[in-house]
Amino acid sequence: MAETVGALKALRHPHVPWEQAWRRPHVDAFRRMLAARPVVRALVAASFNLRWVADFLTIAPASGDPTFAEELAAVERLSDERIRADLRATRPGPLAAELLADGLTGQVVELLDWIWAHTVAPEWPERERRLRADIVARTAALSTRGLAGAIADINRNVRWLGDGRLQVNDYPEPPLSLHAAEQLVFVPAHCRRGWVVWDAPTRFGMVYPARGILVDPTSPAPDGLARLIGANRAEILARLDAPLSTSQLVVVTGLSLGTVSDHLRVLLDAGAVGKRRSGREVLYWRTPLGAALVDGG
Repeated sequence: MAETVGALKALRHPHVPWEQAWRRPHVDAFRRMLAARPVVRALVAASFNLRWVADFLTIAPASGDPTFAEELAAVERLSDERIRADLRATRPGPLAAELLADGLTGQVVELLDWIWAHTVAPEWPERERRLRADIVARTAALSTRGLAGAIADINRNVRWLGDGRLQVNDYPEPPLSLHAAEQLVFVPAHCRRGWVVWDAPTRFGMVYPARGILVDPTSPAPDGLARLIGANRAEILARLDAPLSTSQLVVVTGLSLGTVSDHLRVLLDAGAVGKRRSGREVLYWRTPLGAALVDGG
């Protein structure tokens, strides 16, 4: 669901180059869908403001690995009046006439299902690999540097303040007590900036931009490293500042699967990279030795 809401935000107003490039092949179909559905068009306009996303779009997941269908069902259980209340909280003032009729929840569900089916689902395997890579990297950071280290770069306004306090934005609202919370989740997504999610009073969390959303296909390995261990092996090592799978390395390097696998085996044996399974993928990343080689240490 976080991916779907992020895609909807990018379709509305892309802010950074990678969002603009991703939006280009989808935006005409999105506009045609909105033109044919005035209620959905009014919904999209009312669901966002500069600082807030309507709460029915930001329900915290009920499990650690939910399907889109499960998260969509949580939205479907909301009443029309709940949807309207969330819209009024997001953009105070009278609602558009189109939003006052019965069946509003069904329109929200159909909008989200359209975004998922037309823009996210076809890309899901590649998206999931990036998300799992981010989770592996942050799990490693959590084990070595604690929560403050794991969330240090997820958003410029997010920081661990100590004494059980987590700052998630710089808005003037009073602090929110999570004394009854049973779950605090951090959800990586393809988005420019994150947002909070909740299902009060028990589930809370944050969506944040995943690492490696846009891999630079031209970033070179240091010349000295290429002379030392070979150009292809050096390029693979240079790419692994964040965890990547073998298939991702094939895409970004242009090398064959067999070639990438052979080079990874050598780098593993040398202690320059580490690996960990995440779901169906095995992810690789640079060890301190590998980082020293790339940085010239």
